[in-house]
Amino acid sequence: MRSLRSPFGWLLRKEWRELVSSRAWWVMLLLIGPLVGVSFISAVRTYAELSGLNGTAAGVGEVFSPLVGIWAPTFSACELAAAFLLPFVAIRVVAADRHSGALKLELQRPMRAMTRVSAKAIVLMAGWLLASFAPLLGLALWRLYGGAIYPPEIGSVFTGHIVNAALAISLAAAASTLTDHPATAAIVTLSVTVGTWILSFVAAVHGGRWAQAAAFTPTAIVAEFQHGLVRLSVLLISALLILGGLSLAAIGTRLGAAPRKRLVESLALVAGLAAAIVCASFVPSTWDLSESRMNSFPRSDERLLTSIQQPLRIEAHLAPEDPRRHDLETQTVSKLRRIMRDFEISYVSATSIGLFEQTSGHYGELRYDLGGRTSVGRNATTDGVLESIYTLADVLPAAGDVTEDEEPAFRGHPLAVPPTGAAFMFYGAWPAAIAIAAMMSRRRGS
Repeated sequence: MRSLRSPFGWLLRKEWRELVSSRAWWVMLLLIGPLVGVSFISAVRTYAELSGLNGTAAGVGEVFSPLVGIWAPTFSACELAAAFLLPFVAIRVVAADRHSGALKLELQRPMRAMTRVSAKAIVLMAGWLLASFAPLLGLALWRLYGGAIYPPEIGSVFTGHIVNAALAISLAAAASTLTDHPATAAIVTLSVTVGTWILSFVAAVHGGRWAQAAAFTPTAIVAEFQHGLVRLSVLLISALLILGGLSLAAIGTRLGAAPRKRLVESLALVAGLAAAIVCASFVPSTWDLSESRMNSFPRSDERLLTSIQQPLRIEAHLAPEDPRRHDLETQTVSKLRRIMRDFEISYVSATSIGLFEQTSGHYGELRYDLGGRTSVGRNATTDGVLESIYTLADVLPAAGDVTEDEEPAFRGHPLAVPPTGAAFMFYGAWPAAIAIAAMMSRRRGS
């Protein structure tokens, strides 16, 4: 890293002082503690009850994973903060220099625009990492309760929210430099966020290309990481979007360049970024970091599916809002996409709910085509789909097909313990510590 005595180091110190003097950042720090606390306490209570707390026998906690039961809801508070709090902090930091006139003074220094924007992004990310101590406090409490911790799962969830925060920062930075007022930048940022939610809704109804595009929205990205699934295509596209947002912000800070030139550069950047994103979307590598391997088939099935070389096509006659379609997509199709080299599924329906299609003779059918061999079935469960595929491929798993490298079945980590002390830590100690730190910082700056 460059020396703090260099121009870049001076800029980092200056941006850090701007962040610490920002009331928006302190408000975010103050609110994120109780926000995480609500999620963590509710998750621990539910997990304890499912594990048999105050009951007569152990419940489904025997197959309950802390990844889904604790960390996904706890870190989801960070997703809300990144969507509704972090953009305002980023806009405050990025737009402050432009409206105070400090940017004109900075432009007199021989420094690239991207370097200036990168310094702001680094400082904002450091501020977000400090805010991330709130869910990490929940991690420490869970450990004190005696809860099980699987580091790859924690790393996956934490990485997802870091990526989400970086996306929010880059979007807010671009909006701040391409608009004339911070309020306009805030509206633009929130409009893009709401637009991604609309895209997810449309994808849930229509599927197809909409679903492929919605898979790379921040909400979908966070959801995958929260389930322990890491896709290289998602990481690459996220990196491209972050770099693209910061590059647009850098173009916007070049006040000396003609508006027409900045417009042409921005359009060229967007076109190149779109082409790179399309290419990155075809990268197939994925990793299942969940302890229960919830995103994968059993290893014996994976070996059989990997050995099938013929292209597989499935035509599912199920409406978008049919629960069977949701289960088919989440429990089976998503796993087939990760394993089979040439796989494609298409959904066919006349309506979105499928309520009045039940009388149709073909509704509910699954039509398989494996290398020219076809079959039709109605069993949309994972076992039913795999059985149809194996029959077409003329491969049948042997009874009790378990090898030495086969992992034992995941039995979960039940923990019937209430969230003792969590309310005090999140609702009392955290706000008090932030308030004291804010007052000390303002005294030091005065």
